[in-house]
Amino acid sequence: MFVKRFLRPTVREAAAAAREALGPHALVLSTELVPAPGWRGWIGKRVVALTAAADRPVSASRPKASAPRRSAPADARAAVAAQLVEGGLDHDLAMATVRRLSRSELTSATIELLREALAEEIAPIASAPAAGDSVPAIEVFLGPTGAGKTTTIAKIAAQERAAGHDARALISADGSRVGAIAQLRTHAAVIGAPFRIADGAEDLRDALDQARRPVMLDTAGRLPTDAAVVELFSVLRGRPGVVTSLVLPADTSASAAARLLDRYAFTRPDRVVITKLDEATTAAPLVTALCERKLAVSFVAAGPHVPEDLTRATPHVLAAAMLGDLPEEAVACH
Repeated sequence: MFVKRFLRPTVREAAAAAREALGPHALVLSTELVPAPGWRGWIGKRVVALTAAADRPVSASRPKASAPRRSAPADARAAVAAQLVEGGLDHDLAMATVRRLSRSELTSATIELLREALAEEIAPIASAPAAGDSVPAIEVFLGPTGAGKTTTIAKIAAQERAAGHDARALISADGSRVGAIAQLRTHAAVIGAPFRIADGAEDLRDALDQARRPVMLDTAGRLPTDAAVVELFSVLRGRPGVVTSLVLPADTSASAAARLLDRYAFTRPDRVVITKLDEATTAAPLVTALCERKLAVSFVAAGPHVPEDLTRATPHVLAAAMLGDLPEEAVACH
């Protein structure tokens, strides 16, 4: 009896996949809702897991498995690493990940094992704020236009309020985008947070001086060399408790990530928020670039909804974001 498990968004799709792989007379043994593979599972998404059985697999899409072949450990590691590279990891990180697997683990390198090994490898850059951590006196959100800075601030602020924390003051220095100001003003009203627009350096200095609570500062998506950004940092220079969060989309390529990190280097970002994971196949190139720069990641966002589509960047969340929705079959070593 050949038994196989199928993960699909609906029961209908899972049953169709079972019939295609096992034949029209496949016997359905069970169905259940389980966490989705990849990063979606880490943010609460669920799929149907259907287990079916047949006398033998009949799918022509995959060749019949050959007898197990004993490979030298180096060959096995190289094979699994190659599969990770196909999934988006760079070669060095893929090799470092598979070196964490034992010889026995290499013979059945499931997605779970690889995710665990990758999580251990990238753990140094995962700096998810723990519940109860003190918030910065001033947290500045920088990043290119469209990266999701305003929405990220709204999500963090809303989650903090939902957890029973005092609202931080919200300040918008993004005078170039009326929509961003309106969005932040609306969210501030919903959670009962003080809101102010800072139009220029003097206005920002006054707003920070008058704030009687921690502040989150939204900025325009301009180049760091822009006069307005330079002026903004002149106001922040010397103030205690300033933390800079650089907001970058998950689909940022390795070359684009290198350029952006170089451009924002003078702002000395303390941590990175990865956004728009739902629009990316994998965040591997971006996270790899952050590993090389030793830049910590605080949050991962995967959609526009406030406050749901934001999760703390634990090692396992980052690993899932890097591996994407790579199916288990893609990383099985036969």
